[in-house]
Amino acid sequence: MRVEILMPELGESVHEGTVSRWLKQVGDTVKEDEPVVEIMTDKVNTELGAPSAGVLTEITIAEGALVRVFEAVGYIETDASAAASAPVAKKEEPKAEVAATPTPTEVSTSSLQPAPGEKRWYTPLVRAMAKDNNVSDAQLATISGSGEGGRVTKKDLEAFLAGGASKTVAAPTAKAPEFKAPVATVAGPDQEVTPLAGMRKMIADHMIKSSQVPTVTTITEVDVTHMVNFRDKNKETFLETYGVKLTYTPFFIKALTEALVEFPLMNAALMPDNNIVKTKGVHMGVAVALGAKGEGGLIVPVIRDCHTKSLVDIARDLDGIAKKARSNSLSVADVQGGTFTLTNPGTYGALFGTPMINAPQAGILGVYAIKKTPVIVDDMIAIRSIMHLVLTYDHRLIDGMLAGAFLASVRDKLAKFDFFK
Repeated sequence: MRVEILMPELGESVHEGTVSRWLKQVGDTVKEDEPVVEIMTDKVNTELGAPSAGVLTEITIAEGALVRVFEAVGYIETDASAAASAPVAKKEEPKAEVAATPTPTEVSTSSLQPAPGEKRWYTPLVRAMAKDNNVSDAQLATISGSGEGGRVTKKDLEAFLAGGASKTVAAPTAKAPEFKAPVATVAGPDQEVTPLAGMRKMIADHMIKSSQVPTVTTITEVDVTHMVNFRDKNKETFLETYGVKLTYTPFFIKALTEALVEFPLMNAALMPDNNIVKTKGVHMGVAVALGAKGEGGLIVPVIRDCHTKSLVDIARDLDGIAKKARSNSLSVADVQGGTFTLTNPGTYGALFGTPMINAPQAGILGVYAIKKTPVIVDDMIAIRSIMHLVLTYDHRLIDGMLAGAFLASVRDKLAKFDFFK
C-alpha cells in the first residue's frame, strides 16, 4: 500500500513550510514514526516521522522547496515486495534512455509513463511552470523525469519546452531571467549578498500577513519597585528551592494572565472568515530570540493554561520552553494554541517599541527596560523602578476604551504586586 507523508498543520497561521533536509532517501527502509524529513516554518523546526513502516519510494518536494499544509512531501510503500522493486525500477530509467537500442514503444511504457495504477506527482514549481506554459497533465506524463524516483524536475520541463512541444513556450521562456533577476543583486567590494530564506523567510511572510491587521498601540508607565525589591531579596532562595532562576518575565506573565481572565475579549482571535474565537483558558505565547544576538530568528513557544498556574509553575515552564527553543527541540504542540503573546525587549535594555501583533491573536504586550527614575511620590521626589508597557491590539476587535482598561489592569497588578501566592 502506498502511504502519503503529509505536511502537518504546524500552527494556526502557518500555511506552508520549507523542506530543509531529507533524512532518508528513495529506497531506504523506514520504521513507523522514524524521522524522515525536516520541515522549517517561522514558528518551529520539526521532523516528520514515517506514517508507517516500509520503504521510501518517492520524494515529491525537494530540499529547499516550499510545501503547503496537508500536501504530500513523499510516499512510503508498505508492501515489502512492491517496495523492494519500486526504487530499483525508477533508478534504472535514465539508463534506458541513454542506450541506443530502445524503441519509442519501450520508452513510452518504461520511462515516460508511471506504473499501472500509479499516479504521477509533480513539485509545486513544475506545476506552476506547466500552468504558465499551458502544458497539460497529458503532456507532463510524456516527460521522462531525471529527479529522485523518476520525478520530473524544472530542467526536464525546460528541456521539454525548449524542444518546441508547446507553442506558448517562447514568451514565458524569455521572461524566465526576469524572475531570477533579484538574486543577481549588485554588491560592492565590502558587501555580501545572501537570499532571504529559511526561518527568516518564514518570519517575513508571517509579518506581512500580520501587517494587514489594522492595529493601534497604547503605552503606559508602571512603578514596579515592589516587584524589583521582592526579586532582589528572593532570587537566590528561589533558585535553591525550585531549581530555576527567578526572572521578571514570570511576573509579567502572571499579571497579564489575570488581566486576560478579567477581559476575555483580549484573549480572543478574529479569524479570516470573520468569526471570533474565544478561549476560556489563557495560553501565553512568549517570544524567544534564537542565537547569541538574536540572529537565529525569533520563535514563540506557548505556556499553556497559565490561568491555573502559580508564579513558580510559570517560572518552571518558561525555563523549560526557553531551553527547548534554543536547543531547537520544540515540538509542534509547543508552538500551537497561543491566545496572546508577550515579548520582552527590555531584556536588551530597550525603553520603547511597537510590537507587531501575532495574527490572528487580538493583542501583544511588549515589556521594556526597568530603570531607576526620579518621580514625585506624595509631593516628594523619590527614586523608583519605572518601566513601560506597550500594548498593540487588533482595532477591528478591540476598542480603545477596552484596551486602555486592560492595560491599566496589567499596570496596577504589577504596581501593587499582590498576586504572588
